[in-house]
Amino acid sequence: MKKVLFVIDSLNSGGAEKSLVSLLALFNYQKYDVDLLMFSPSGLYLPLLHEKVNLLDVPNYFMTQHNDIRSLFKNKKFKELFIRIGISCSLRNPFYKKHMHSAQISWKWIKKGIDQIKKEYDIAIAYSQGTPTYFVAEKVIAKKKICWINTDYKVAPYNKNFDEKYYEQYDNVIAVSDHNKAVFVNEMPGIVKKTSVIYDIVSPSLIKSMASSFGGFTDNFDGLRILTIGRLVDVKGYDLAIKACFKLKQQGYKIKWYAIGEGNLKSKLETMIREYQLEDTFILLGIKRNPYVFLKQCDIYVQPSRFEGYGLAIAEARILQKPIVATNFTVVTNQIKNKENGLIVDMNSESISIGIKEIIKNRNLREYLYENLSRERAGTEQEIEKVYSIIESV
Repeated sequence: MKKVLFVIDSLNSGGAEKSLVSLLALFNYQKYDVDLLMFSPSGLYLPLLHEKVNLLDVPNYFMTQHNDIRSLFKNKKFKELFIRIGISCSLRNPFYKKHMHSAQISWKWIKKGIDQIKKEYDIAIAYSQGTPTYFVAEKVIAKKKICWINTDYKVAPYNKNFDEKYYEQYDNVIAVSDHNKAVFVNEMPGIVKKTSVIYDIVSPSLIKSMASSFGGFTDNFDGLRILTIGRLVDVKGYDLAIKACFKLKQQGYKIKWYAIGEGNLKSKLETMIREYQLEDTFILLGIKRNPYVFLKQCDIYVQPSRFEGYGLAIAEARILQKPIVATNFTVVTNQIKNKENGLIVDMNSESISIGIKEIIKNRNLREYLYENLSRERAGTEQEIEKVYSIIESV
């Protein structure tokens, strides 16, 4: 039985986290002994993790990284204190901030406080870029190492000179879309021969089952419900959504727009919602362990993103046959054909609002989209065979 290790930052909300949980739900545990290491001991999707997955202890440094400096000093955690001060100073350094990703800046210090994993593996997989990639490269012994690229590498942005020595240590690099692969190999041309594409795992049976669970909206609203799912960060375009919502409300549409997710822009978005007087119309729901009940109950799904690695929430909306309005981020055409299974609009609030109005007003379009979506096969469970193929090549 092959020993496989997966490493990821956490199982909190996010496309990579959801994709990993779906992948592990389908995994063959008769052939593979699977360990999972996370840098956070909890997470939204942790209860959904397959029971056969063995959770490793979180490395000591990550267990103490949120302790305040006084506590570290009082408990004589001088090594952790030294690392914490080093990270803090480096993250404030204007040169580092300009030229490096925060994960790269932090890793130069974090690695001093982490021991190498003693267990040896047949396969070690870093399931996202950044810290998991650096960790597997330097702290894990394995016959074969694989890493995932689930973002637009150039936009992120990572310093390729820092990263190159890490990616050279991997046997395979997996991008979650053709665009992500093209961007990555353009930045890392020396890695092109070992870079391939495996789409995020999307399981229709799992999504439909969870969508039929108890829960969902509780406000008894009888108008049109619009939903967006994604972290509250700049690239998800929530500022565009709020402005589009304001335009629709001004024009008399009876709507409520809900957002599922958390992120560092929450307070800024709450301020923006108040400024546009949308407190009763644009609702931040926070994180939901089961977003699919909300997705099933909504009338229109909107993805106002500036960029996506793949667009997992769009795939889920397609499975539940929801009318979709998505901005024209680079990889949107991997999933959406304009006016065939959704609408693709320009990346601004006016275009988003016009797209939503077109779906609301045009019954024939809605029925045509629904008919096409009902015939689609939006699941990607077959992608797991590509994963097995790479594992079996050891």
